[in-house]
Parts: sequence; C-alpha cells; structure tokens
Amino acid sequence: MTAPVLLTGIDHWFGPFHALKDIALQIEAGEYITLLGPSGCGKTTLLSVLGGFIDPSRGQVLIGGRDMTHVAPARRPTTTMFQDYALFPHMSLRDNVGFGLRMGGMARRARHARAEALLDLVGLAGAASRRPHEMSGGQRQRVALARALAVEPDVLLLDEPLGALDLKLRRAMQDELKAIQRKVGTTFVHVTHDQEEALAIADRIVVMNAGRIEDQGPPMRIYRQPATLFAADFMGEMNHIPGCGAGSGIDTPLGSLALGGHGTGPVNVCIRPEAIRPGDGPVPLGPARVKTAAFFGTHIRAHLSMDADPDRVLIAHLPPGRLPGEGETMMLSADADAFCVFAAED
Repeated sequence: MTAPVLLTGIDHWFGPFHALKDIALQIEAGEYITLLGPSGCGKTTLLSVLGGFIDPSRGQVLIGGRDMTHVAPARRPTTTMFQDYALFPHMSLRDNVGFGLRMGGMARRARHARAEALLDLVGLAGAASRRPHEMSGGQRQRVALARALAVEPDVLLLDEPLGALDLKLRRAMQDELKAIQRKVGTTFVHVTHDQEEALAIADRIVVMNAGRIEDQGPPMRIYRQPATLFAADFMGEMNHIPGCGAGSGIDTPLGSLALGGHGTGPVNVCIRPEAIRPGDGPVPLGPARVKTAAFFGTHIRAHLSMDADPDRVLIAHLPPGRLPGEGETMMLSADADAFCVFAAED
C-alpha cells in the first residue's frame, strides 16, 4: 500500500523555541524522500509530526487525502522505524516481524507466512527461527525493516535507520533500502544528516535549516545547482570566491569570469572541489601553488594557493594518478556550468 502526503502551514513550538516554521511539503505516493539537515534543524520533529508523536502547534497533515493532524500514531497508516531497531530479544525473527500482525488479530499461520515472506524480501530467508542477538547489526536492521513493512503501511518513516552501521555496511544497506522500496512501492520518508546517504537513495531531497525547508529537489539538482548558499555548503565541500557582477561577467580576485546574468552587485561565486581541474579549460582560474596534497583513493585532495591572490586557498580533487609535491605550480580551470553564484547577502 502507498499514499501521498501533504503538509500545509506546519508550525511547532517547544515552549519559546520555534522548531518548525511554516512547513509546506507535498510527497507523491511511492516517492522516496529524505529530510536532510544538521542537528537541530527540525527534521526529526517533522518526522514526529508525520508519525503522530507530536501534534503540530499549527497546520495540517493529510495522508492519502485524509486529515491525520491530530490522529494517534496507532491509528495512522504509518509505521516508524527507529535507529535502535527495538527488536524483542526473547522472540524469534519470525515473531518479531509478525508482532504487529499479531496485535492486529491475524491468525498464527497467516502471520508466520507473511513474516517469512518479508524476511525473504530483506535477504534473511531461512533465518526465521533465529534470535536478534545471533544477528549482525545489518541483519537486525533488515529485521526491523521487515517488521515495519509487515503491517503494510501507506507511509514508512525512517529515523536515521543506518546511523549505527559502519561505512561499508551503510553503503550496502543504502542500496538494499532503495531496492526494497522499489519492490514494495511504499512511500518512504527518511531522516538523515548524511549527505552521501541522501544522494544515494532519495528520489527527492528536502534540505532543512533552522526549522525551515531551505531547498528541495532531485539529488543531482540539489548538489549541482542548489537554491541557496546554505544548501550549497551543506551538500559537501564548496569553495567560495567573492566577486562583483560586471554585466556579462563577474570580477573576482582571480580575474574576470564569464558568468553572465548576475547584475552588478556583490556576489559569492562557489565551485566544488571536484569541478576544479589542472590544465586548460573553458573557464581559466589561473596558476596555483600546491600547499598540501593527500591521496584519498579516488582522488588527490589538494589545497592550492592562487598566484593571483596568494591568500586565496582553493580545495581541489585532482586525478589520483600522481601526488603533486608541495610548492608545485599548476594551471587550474573549470567548466562554465560548474559554478554557482549567489547574492552576497545570502
């Protein structure tokens, strides 16, 4: 089962603290949404409003076209999967997955069949009789997911579900979560502070900041063409170059950049480290001197002092074939579409 979600005019206060500020968000049925942002931005509070654990101070929550604003969690067509999984240690995996079905009155044989089918879906076929303590962290995460899906929610809410896993396992589970969501078609709303995780799994990323939605859109657009300077900086590393619009271009300490359409006021020109490359290119940045360089496997991460502005240090991700030496000089360039430009007051 699946359903669309509509949040309109959501505000929430914790005493004097304004935690959510005029949230408006529409989620399509079967969409995988990530709520992304730093600690304290309101993403978990918003998830709690969706799940019914918090009544918003103002606004409306519609799920499948029905008003759920003040409906208790147990009566909503939602299930929440928490980071700690909350599995029952004395129960088998089969009984853990089937617990919600048992509470709903499903007969033993039917719920066991349903639980075993879901364990098979999450890659744990044949493990139904085992206990949680016999499973790895990733396997327990799969059991928790199967249990959440067993009651066939219209919307599955995931609160930092991969936060306790190591990097390799977290990446594997990102792929599995996305694949399972595609199979079952349920609407997923997933809270995370991990930008890579959001990029890997989401159909749409909702970037939150100080209780507001800062930006939202497909992962590629959010990363390459963020709507605000906050979104640009939060979605990975970003170099900042101050400039001033000059008709058809922008004047910067590195020279004029042919980036038109930005008026004549002060601007902040941003470019990601991986967009800077050695050698000639459509937009020359000029010569630079290597201050430090380190091998990161897929790239060389280098700090480069620009000859045109020695106090200006850019971070670049260079090809991994050769580690440049300290003091080495190289020409830098970029493609015109690699830049983001924001008004300086942003």
